[in-house]
Amino acid sequence: MNTDNHGEENSPFRRRRLPSLNALRCFEAAARLENFSRAAEALCLTHGAISRAVRTLEEELGCALFERRGQRVFLSEAGRRLLAGTGPALDLIERTGEALRAEAGPTALVLSCEPTLLMRWLIPRIAGFMQEQPRLSIQLVAGGGPFAFGRGIDLAIRRNDFPWPPGSHAHWLFDEQVGPVCRASDVERHFHLDAGPPGLRAVAPRLHTATRPQAWNTWTRLAGQAPATTEGQRFEHFYLSLQAAGAGLGVAIGPWQLVRDDLAAGLLAAPLGFLADGSSYHLLTPRPLQAGEPATLLLEWLRRSAAA
Repeated sequence: MNTDNHGEENSPFRRRRLPSLNALRCFEAAARLENFSRAAEALCLTHGAISRAVRTLEEELGCALFERRGQRVFLSEAGRRLLAGTGPALDLIERTGEALRAEAGPTALVLSCEPTLLMRWLIPRIAGFMQEQPRLSIQLVAGGGPFAFGRGIDLAIRRNDFPWPPGSHAHWLFDEQVGPVCRASDVERHFHLDAGPPGLRAVAPRLHTATRPQAWNTWTRLAGQAPATTEGQRFEHFYLSLQAAGAGLGVAIGPWQLVRDDLAAGLLAAPLGFLADGSSYHLLTPRPLQAGEPATLLLEWLRRSAAA
């Protein structure tokens, strides 16, 4: 007599009736945080993606997982039961994956970064990330402007002042804030700070850069300062203008993140502070990030470093 044992619990032919793993990830984050927006941020997804995943899961299971009261969501009884099983299961999968990755050896990522940011901000800090994540290897490549993924570049840090590669995903790191900086011992020579509102002296030599030709015009407009009456030197690269300012050749427009270390060390001074210029830096990836993957760990570290 023939028997059908495909549905028996211990049968090797039994098909698992599992919900979508991606939907379960979204549900678990939303349930744990009881907030779709915070879940979206945690998983580097959109609020809509979380909502769609939960709705798909509810339709598949035939029950409501959340109760919506006004602008807030709360777990239903069914949602609490699902979370009790899903959370530990995802934790086990995550721990197993981490163990296998560790056994496989270091993960290498090639990160392209704008040269001045690389030189003055990232390189002085990247050792901290390597200490936190000894199983990850970061290859740093200097590059600015347009680029393409798949040509030896896994990730890129860029300012949003040019079109990004089609299909790339941008993850905000920090907003750009700029201000005039000079050698700390030259403040009184280049700035008037005693009588009236503080400002830049009209005769102070401005240092310019070919990579940001409008930097002075942008700052002058934002700060309401008078235009320059003298022209200073022009440099091919941004980091050269900052180096020249530190050497006493004049005043350069310095982004906060790129000069913060020199300010802390007393090498540069920024008597007028910094103003947001409307631009920002982002980590660009070729696809959405998943929680716990190497690029996500790097993103989280970059944000912490920028905010420190």
